[in-house]
Amino acid sequence: MSGSGESVEARVRLPQLRLDELLGELQARLDAARSTRDRVHSLLEAVLAVGRELDLEQVLYSIVDAAATLVDAEYAALGVIGPDGRRLSAFHTVGVSEEGIARIGPFPEGHGILGELIRHPEPLRLTKLSEHAASYGFPEHHPPMNTFLGVPIRVRDQVFGNLYLTEKRGGLEFDEDDESVLATLAVAAGVAIDNARLYEESRLRERWLRAMAEITQNLMSGADQAEVLGLIAERAREITGAALAAMSTPVKETGTLSVELAIGQEAEAHRGLVLPVEGTLTGEAFTGGVPVSSPDISRDPRVTAGPPRFAGLGPAVAVPVGGPGDHVRGVVLLVREAGANDFSSKELELLKGFAAQAAVAMELAGRRRDAEQIALLEDRDRIARDLHDLAIQRLFATGMTLQSAGRFIDHPGAKERVLRAVDDLDETIKIVRSTIFGLRAHDEEAGAGLRTRAVQVVGKAAPVLGFAPGVRMEGLLDTHVSRETADEVVAVLSEALTNIARHAHADRAEVALETDGRSVRLTVTDNGVGIPAEGRRSGLSNMAERARRLDGGLEWTTPEGGGTRLVWHVPVGSAEAARSSSKA
Repeated sequence: MSGSGESVEARVRLPQLRLDELLGELQARLDAARSTRDRVHSLLEAVLAVGRELDLEQVLYSIVDAAATLVDAEYAALGVIGPDGRRLSAFHTVGVSEEGIARIGPFPEGHGILGELIRHPEPLRLTKLSEHAASYGFPEHHPPMNTFLGVPIRVRDQVFGNLYLTEKRGGLEFDEDDESVLATLAVAAGVAIDNARLYEESRLRERWLRAMAEITQNLMSGADQAEVLGLIAERAREITGAALAAMSTPVKETGTLSVELAIGQEAEAHRGLVLPVEGTLTGEAFTGGVPVSSPDISRDPRVTAGPPRFAGLGPAVAVPVGGPGDHVRGVVLLVREAGANDFSSKELELLKGFAAQAAVAMELAGRRRDAEQIALLEDRDRIARDLHDLAIQRLFATGMTLQSAGRFIDHPGAKERVLRAVDDLDETIKIVRSTIFGLRAHDEEAGAGLRTRAVQVVGKAAPVLGFAPGVRMEGLLDTHVSRETADEVVAVLSEALTNIARHAHADRAEVALETDGRSVRLTVTDNGVGIPAEGRRSGLSNMAERARRLDGGLEWTTPEGGGTRLVWHVPVGSAEAARSSSKA
């Protein structure tokens, strides 16, 4: 009987065990369903959070943060692939503190496992990072990482970047569900990134249009061209986030470009520099009529002329103001800080459009100034005709009448006065004739301006010197400096460079020509042997005599590094004009 009782009890216990198993399995399925529901809910919330942002930087951060939360990863990063398609241009992280990032050093460029996803944009799941063939190792102070999950982010069928997740919490491994969730988030991230980029581009175009409207308004309202060039450079610098903007214009008939203005970092080192067109970054943009970029201008071999002036600067682009086949009016050089992103193709496209519109506005303004100049010349010609046809003829006739009447005057005193009046009328006729000639020849004077002549002198001296001197020019040299003073400046510059070639044994020279509207100053510096205490100084005497005749002066010193620094300065006008202005 006891045996039969045990058998009945076993039969009762067996269904109970099966029921417990079924209930446990059901509970597990319910937990899994609940977990899946919660995860889907979290994924939807992440997609909505990512899609809500319009600022690109904020969108990227939201993606990284959402990815880490969804798969329960301790560390997450989003690497943006650069224009070359081989390296990372930006790296956004979650899980590592600012102090930790600083200790680790520069962000990765895309070697090792990170580069594996760049080369093969497919999901990658690893149990142990170090065991993969592409493992590159970690830099010093980098936190330990083992488990890994990476997925690419595509924007319009192009890989924008990659999501990298490491160290799943609880010591677990990333599974297929994690990969599926992350892949879904990557699709939503691609849409959000595309929307943010479109929004950013629309705002950028709006800023360019506003800048163009401002420039056109200034040009058409008669603003000075130098002021407008400064406005073009300033707006281009602001919109592109450049640290430096420099505007260069051609010096006629010299094959050089003069840096008319510079704004921002290292600006003082650029203002007034004269750069050769041949072999320079700016010159290449000028001759080609298309933008020319450099990933690091501080190391670019096309930056040779002048002193070092790009410390702390990196990516650069030179944009011609004008286009192929048109008259290029100048070149805008924009330079970002070292380590900043290169100028993208989209930015170059917008810059080209901005520069082309600026060139059209400058052309229209130039035509308007030409029309005003023609009207002025026509008015001068009319005045000259009136003076010649009416004033001179009447004065001449009056003089003839007085001269003939003098024969009939017997009184010696009266006769002398009449003849003196005739002489005064002759002198007045000469003055009027001179005025007529000045009106007609005012804008037809032969010869180039002081800027062009100075650059030509330096260019002719280069073969004799064996090197090209650096040139810097500042101020309205062609406007403020009188022609006779300009002739003396050119002569002194030529003599100074000749003396360097003959006596200095120098391998470097710098020429600075500047005016403030009151005086003109020429500074010539070399690194040669200097001026001996005993020796011929006929060249210096000639230069000093030229300065003395124009009420100016000449000084020379020895710089700290050796050589000679010669400074020649005179008033912008003639000596007579300077004396008369000082009396006034």
